[in-house]
Amino acid sequence: MSGWMLHPALGFELPGGRARLEPLTLSHARGLLDAIDAPDLWRYMPVASPGTLGEMESVIAAAMEETGAGRGVAFAIIDRRTGRACGSTRYLDPQPANRSIEIGWTWLSRAVQRTAINRECKYLLLRHAFEVMGCVRVQLRCDGRNAQSQAAIAGLGAAREGVLRRHRVMWDGYIRDTVFFSILDDEWPRVAAGLLERLGRGAEAPSATGGRDRG
Repeated sequence: MSGWMLHPALGFELPGGRARLEPLTLSHARGLLDAIDAPDLWRYMPVASPGTLGEMESVIAAAMEETGAGRGVAFAIIDRRTGRACGSTRYLDPQPANRSIEIGWTWLSRAVQRTAINRECKYLLLRHAFEVMGCVRVQLRCDGRNAQSQAAIAGLGAAREGVLRRHRVMWDGYIRDTVFFSILDDEWPRVAAGLLERLGRGAEAPSATGGRDRG
């Protein structure tokens, strides 16, 4: 299944009207560091918030290594109105045999969280997963403390599947519960129609991650 060849050599972009997803590289480090515009923006991320250019480069290098190993694809989110990087997101845990993948590691600058950017990014990633890669399941997950993220993911049309209790030890030592959601291939037409309707009328809504969750 050629759609599962997630090697960075493909270099594919996912362009939208308000945002563009492009392969994450070290050239995005400065812009992404500048996009961290609130002290708690990375509160629910699996690593501590980068505070220096070198730390951001280390985060990006690790993401690029995962991409190169075929364990996912990391993207920079570009605000097309400004041309600047305003966050990042990833495909994770590709399972060709099961035709499933996860969307996560998503974070957005506080300045764009209540715009259409996050919703459009989710639409672009979901459309590619279902219509190009042939997925039958796309998974999303979030920290059990992140009520905003849970509400917004459900608002995308994802089904809440359950909670894994005390599932992950976070970078600060907190042991989190993880809430799992999914969208299936036979649900995608309904989900897509809802997302397109809301994008078409320019509706503004909370970020599906609160701008700071792994997924």
